[in-house]
Amino acid sequence: MADLILTPTLETIYMVIAATIFSLTIGFPLGILLVVTEKGSIWEKPFFNKVLSGIINVLRSIPFIILMILVFPLAKIIVGKSIGTTATIVPLSIAAAPFVARIMESSIREIDKGVIESSLAMGASVWQIIRRVLIPESLPSIISGITLTIINLIGYSAMAGAIGGGGLGNLAIRFGLYKFDTKVMLVSLAIIIILVQGVQFIGTRLTIILDKR
Repeated sequence: MADLILTPTLETIYMVIAATIFSLTIGFPLGILLVVTEKGSIWEKPFFNKVLSGIINVLRSIPFIILMILVFPLAKIIVGKSIGTTATIVPLSIAAAPFVARIMESSIREIDKGVIESSLAMGASVWQIIRRVLIPESLPSIISGITLTIINLIGYSAMAGAIGGGGLGNLAIRFGLYKFDTKVMLVSLAIIIILVQGVQFIGTRLTIILDKR
């Protein structure tokens, strides 16, 4: 049983960590752009903002299972195959990136506008405001958002198992659904719950530590 569970567990952790890194790499700057380019903001680009917002909304509207199927050709180009653990990282990252962008946008909007206006009055550039004001001031909320993203990715990775994505979801389907092995399915579920609870605990603790209020 231990050998049967270990590999899928490591596959799930691998998928989630890699997808978190890639989705943050894409979504983090997009979230900042959504805030700084809106009308009346520090780098006003209304048309660009509307186009970017529209693209993010479209991507967020696509159910993950459908998105995964649509991205199969892209995954094959990037990693050389369309199914499997590594290939699943591509749709996971694309699915999470717009979610990350909206979380970053929401986190930054919580900042007191007076702080931003003070920075502008002191002659700070757009990049300086982003690096020294927007990110540091919204960090607790950002950490909370990243925690939610990781938890969602754990759920997505389990769904990916339904169509050859590997990990605990695939294990649960192969043994729980096709072989009627309830024990393996329940153990898989328990590990997923433990992963979610662990991520939530760490994320909550970090948020509390970083919160200056």
